[in-house]
Amino acid sequence: MTEGADLVFPPLLWGEEVTTDAFDHACRRALLGCDAGLVAWRATPDLLEGALVLAPDVPLSRAMTMLPLCGVGFQNALGALAPPEVAVHLDWDGGLRVNGASCGGFRCMAASADPDAVPDWLVIGFALPLLPENDAPGTTPDRTSLYAEGCAEVFPPALLEAWARHTLGWISRWEQDGSRGLHAEWRGLAHGLGEPARQNGQTGLFVGVDEDFGMLLRDDHGTTHLIPLTTLLEPAP
Repeated sequence: MTEGADLVFPPLLWGEEVTTDAFDHACRRALLGCDAGLVAWRATPDLLEGALVLAPDVPLSRAMTMLPLCGVGFQNALGALAPPEVAVHLDWDGGLRVNGASCGGFRCMAASADPDAVPDWLVIGFALPLLPENDAPGTTPDRTSLYAEGCAEVFPPALLEAWARHTLGWISRWEQDGSRGLHAEWRGLAHGLGEPARQNGQTGLFVGVDEDFGMLLRDDHGTTHLIPLTTLLEPAP
């Protein structure tokens, strides 16, 4: 493991290159009390991973806004580096889509799952496939990889750096101005908005999100159900 010396992170963030799963590493470091701002990362020939350790000062229900925020930061980063014809969109549950097909995604873990408590730490991480999962990508048209979508010239470490910069910029904007700007940006990138959806066993029309980005599903009887982002948390060790 190195200290990410070859990568340049913005102030307040610092990197650790790892040889194991970056998300798991970040969660272990957070559990042991590392400072917020750690970006654990791993780049292999076929996969890029990154994970950010955060120390929220708001209840978990609101802090979970960091999941879509990190997704917006990723879209902004890849949008700046990829050819202009490459479209990047975001699933509500953290999934990434490149030119309409699933292409990795984000995951999250916190010190506590209590939505009303301020967690000691929150980790948001992503995994992005760089190469097709097999030699016949046409057999999985709903899944793709970065290089299969015309992004072979995108240098993975540069994408990670850009993600860190854009994400930190959005965090600063969110802290200063609230969620309005982030909501507007996210809605323009959201995949499946206004379409039928199924989440946590609930089906309905995906009509939008609440202030904290909880999914709003309207069923066939006209009742709108709220699915909080906290339902996406992976259990902490």
